[in-house]
Order: sequence, then C-alpha cells, then structure tokens
Amino acid sequence: MRVSGEGGRRPARLERRRARLAVRRVRGPLPLRALRRLGLVRSPLRRRVDRFQRWCAAGLLALALAAAPAVGIWLGGWAYAAGVGAERAERAGRALVPVTVTATGGLGTTGDRYVHETVQGTWTGPDGRPRVGTLPAWKGAEVGERHRVWMDRDGMPTVRPRPHSRTVTDAVYAGIVGGIGALVPVGLAYWGLRARCDRLRDRDWESAWARMDTDAGNSRPS
Repeated sequence: MRVSGEGGRRPARLERRRARLAVRRVRGPLPLRALRRLGLVRSPLRRRVDRFQRWCAAGLLALALAAAPAVGIWLGGWAYAAGVGAERAERAGRALVPVTVTATGGLGTTGDRYVHETVQGTWTGPDGRPRVGTLPAWKGAEVGERHRVWMDRDGMPTVRPRPHSRTVTDAVYAGIVGGIGALVPVGLAYWGLRARCDRLRDRDWESAWARMDTDAGNSRPS
C-alpha cells in the first residue's frame, strides 16, 4: 500500500530528522569532533602511523603559519623599497616644464595600433635654448595655452614619473604572492608525507589481513 499526499511526506521527514539526530549523538558534539579530527582524543582504532602523520601535519601547519607572513612581509618590503628607489630615480631625471601651444589638431601614433591627437608647442630646454616639437594633446588644448609637461634630462617629452600608488600596489601584490609561494613547499612536504603514510597504512592492513587469515586457518576444527 502506497502512502501519498502530505500525510505521507511528514513521517518520512520525521524519520530523516531522527536519523540525523541519532548520527549527531553518536558522533558527539562539535568540539569533540574537532578534537577527534585533530587526533587529540584517544582512540583504540588510531595506529602509530596515524599519530605520526597528525603530529607531522601539526608541525607543518605551524611552519606554514610562521613562514607565510614572514616571507610575505619580507618580499613586500623589498618590493616597496625597490619601488621607492625607482620613484626617486625617475623624479630626479624628469621635470615639469611649461609648454606653449602653437598649433592643434595633429595626429600621432603610439606603436602600430593607437592613434592620438597631438599639439605643436615650444618650451625651454635644460640648456636654456628654445625647443619646438610635437606633444600628445590634452583635453581642451588651445593655441596660446601654457601647459606643464614632463620632460627628461635631454628636454624631450616623456611620461610622468612612477606614482607612489603603484609602489604600494606592487608591494601588496608581492607580499601576497610571497606568502602563497611560501605555502607551496609546505604543501608539497605534506603531500609527500601523506603518500608515505598511506603506503605504510596499506602495508599494515595487508599484514593484519594476513594474520587474520592465518588465525582463521589455525582455529578451524581438524
């Protein structure tokens, strides 16, 4: 006889709920389960290789927690110092020079793909002589306007020096990559440890089954 409808669903739900509660009672409360997973609760089923693996895993975890922040901080600090040095070097070789616009509406290319507007301008070079050249245009550029443009040591237009925000970003990325990179050898070490312990467990199981077969053969009535 098949039970259908809402009355048939409720008993099934109650049975599943009772089964889950029974499993939870057998497994114990959450703190006890966590301690059991960490190997801190005595168990007659736990073998020597299991305890060895857990202690080694705890040591590797402690090593990872100590090494990852240390490597991340060191690498991030190194990247920050290198970035600050690059900032100073670029600022030392570049300067903002006033440029007077003499003509607008030109076109220039950057590499083989990008086309941008240009202006003709005049400015004073490092030697004090006037310079005339083509520069990338800026928004609202008009003839006669004076605009400050970054120039290199030779008095030629160049890009702005490295901003400090880029240095901070590079340092953060380097710290994150360094911390993750420090976890790789620890993870490989645990993988090798786990593989070795699994082989030992398999060998112990085979030995235990062989002993059981021997004991069963010896206990048979003659």
